[in-house]
This record gives sequence, structure tokens and C-alpha cells, in this order.
Amino acid sequence: MVAIPAHLRSSAAAIGNDEVLRIRNDFPILQQTVNGRPLIYLDSGATSQNPVSVLEAEQEFYEQRNSAVHRGAHHLAVEATEAFEDARETVAAFIGAADDELVWTSNATEGLNLLSYSFLNASLPGAAPEAARFALSEGDEVVVTEMEHHANLIPWQQLTERTGASLKFIPVGDHGTLDLDAAARIIGPRTRIVAFTHASNVLGTINPVETLVGLARAVGALVVLDACQSAPHLPLDVKALDVDFAVFSGHKMLAPTGIGGLYGRAELLNAMPPFLTGGSMITTVTMDRAEFLPSPQRFEAGTQRISQAVALAAAANYLSETGIARIHAWEAELGQRLVEGLEAIPGIRVLGPAAGQERIGLAAFDVAGVHAHDVGQFLDSRGIAVRVGHHCAQPLHRRLGLTATTRASTYLYNTTDDVDAFLDAVAGVRGYFQA
Repeated sequence: MVAIPAHLRSSAAAIGNDEVLRIRNDFPILQQTVNGRPLIYLDSGATSQNPVSVLEAEQEFYEQRNSAVHRGAHHLAVEATEAFEDARETVAAFIGAADDELVWTSNATEGLNLLSYSFLNASLPGAAPEAARFALSEGDEVVVTEMEHHANLIPWQQLTERTGASLKFIPVGDHGTLDLDAAARIIGPRTRIVAFTHASNVLGTINPVETLVGLARAVGALVVLDACQSAPHLPLDVKALDVDFAVFSGHKMLAPTGIGGLYGRAELLNAMPPFLTGGSMITTVTMDRAEFLPSPQRFEAGTQRISQAVALAAAANYLSETGIARIHAWEAELGQRLVEGLEAIPGIRVLGPAAGQERIGLAAFDVAGVHAHDVGQFLDSRGIAVRVGHHCAQPLHRRLGLTATTRASTYLYNTTDDVDAFLDAVAGVRGYFQA
């Protein structure tokens, strides 16, 4: 059964502290102490935690249905296949897609590499005629942004290097938003692909998808959306956004590691050459050649991530039942509380949109005179988990004159007390290290 999309439930008010306290009971890992203090987990932008329903879904699969899918006629094989494909239907509906438009991947990084290698295969001599629309050659252009995670940058670097195409980027302004005037100049008649993040994992910026899609459509370019930081936190409807492809990772949206998804328009996926080849993705094989199944199976060679897909569906159901719009509203409140509090602390530089401007519920910041790793260890000594480093966005940090920052990121299980405790701790960082 596919749960709830309506896209994606209730537009009611934010969930609020009282409901969050109930939600926290669903997450066993949050009940522990760290360094003698209750754990405050503010690193969901890297990896989120798992509710009991997700843990139980994966365990129940192994206890009751464990078998290879699409390969057997026995009872367990049939049940495993049904659970696997039911999960695809649930997760596809969660992002507003049809089930034949969702390819299982290990994570978003694999999904982006799948695309870039498929486009590379389309560019090679002997590629099928229907793949010509994906082929790149000298003079063609791929456009990304300066705020991309490395996963949405390096695959395109590799693709352009190997095909002779050019890689261009839309710059980021001082306030953490894209220079849209520059985007209109950069996206031009030779642009074949425009790839960008929906929401920045460093800046918290929510990018103007409609504007960027419009620029790409005007020149006939394909649009690739990195939805890693939006699928867990915003109502995501890939059809309404009018993107050609989108990727996301399960471990950022309450699911286990090792599972993610690639959305693609069905007509595009069915014309793309496969990336990985082998068993389960073929129709006919001779000693000389092979013919491939339609999407999504043509991109799912070998034994799949069956239990993880089932658990990802349970995570999608949990988010839908809570109300993804309500989660977003709550995280927007927490994000503003983070930014306002950090901006009020002397010696703190917050990256991205200022307080009062739209952002997802995270904030990356620099503490004058204190390295980000030292900040992270100081916070950990107080039971607060944050992310430190360049967050797989070195070019963005370089653009902003930094090598590393500290990032606090919230989710549906965080309270205003979590944020306030974090801010109190950050206020003491400079005094501790510079005493």
C-alpha cells in the first residue's frame, strides 16, 4: 500500500516542542547520554537517526521474507519481490514520481555517477541511436553551481574531461544565494546539462528551482536536481518541479545507509544506456550481445538493496504520517533560531542567508580564532553532535575565504531546548580556547 501522498500531507502548523518530545521516543539512539550529558544530535544533515518503525521494517524483512527478488517462484521469493516493489511504489509516490521512474541506488552519489557514466556511454562510438540525446562532445557545456556538494561536481568534471565538453558554474553571492543574472548569461545554446542542489548543505539556501529549470528549458538542456537536503525536509514533487532527474539518499531521511534513489523521466531512462551491467537487467543474452530491460530494472544489475528499500519505504511513511509540510515549518523555526542566536554571539560568522530569510534548518558558521575541529570537540564534550570540516564543498568554502566550518543541522526530533543548549555552548567556545 502507498501511504498518504496528497503532496505530502497536512499543511497544518509546525509540529512544535510537545509533539517533538513524543517523536523523540520513537528514536532509541536519542535516549543515551554522551560525556555524561543527554545527547543533543544536530548532525542530521550528514546522517539522520532511525525510528523504531524503520528498524523493525528491516528486521522483519530478514526474519520473514529474506530472499532474492525477481528470480524465484517460491513463496519467499514472491513475498520479497512484492515487498521490494511495494517499497518502490511508496518511495516514488513520496517524491511525486511513478514507480517505473525510480531507480534504486546506494545513495545520491551513486545516482549522479550513474547519470554521468550513462551520458559518457552515450558519447562513445557505437552507442544506440536513441542515446544520442545524452551524448556530449567538444563545444558542449555542463553547468553546475559554486555551492555544489562534491557528489554533484566531480562526476560532471569527469564527464566533461572525458568528452571534451566544458564545465561552467553559476557563482554564489556574498549572502549565500546564486547570482541569477550570471546564470542567465552562463546557461546558453551549448548547455546540455544543468545540475544543481535544491538546498545547500552548507548555506541552508533553498535554490529557485523554477527559475533555473526555466533557463535550462529555454535552451533544451537536461535538468539534474540534487535533492539530498530537500527530500527529507521539504514537500518534494519532482513532476511539479519539472526536473528531468533527481537524486536523494535514504540515510538523510530516517532510513538505513546503503539505499537511495534516482528519479528520471520514464522516456529518458528508457533511452539511456545502462551504467552497470550483469544479471537481472537483461531480456536476452547470447555470447555476442545482450538486450536490456526497460527502466528501472535496466539500471539495477545484480542483487539489490532489498531490506534497505523496505526500510526506506517505512521512513517515507513515517515522514508522510507526521506531515512533511509540518516538519518543514518546524525546521524553518529552528533554523531561524539557530541563525539569530549565532549572529548575536561575538566572533561568529554565519554562512548563508541572514536571519529572517528562507533557509532549511541548518547553519554553518566560523568562530574567529578557533578551528572548526576544536569547536566540534568542545561541543561534543557537552554532549552536542555537530559536523565539522568543509562538508564536501571545498570550492564553496574557498569562495567564502574559509577552509572549514562547524555545521548544526536540525530535524523533526530536535527541540528549541536543543538549539538553546547548543547556542549556550557556542557562546563559551572563544573564552575556553583563548583564556
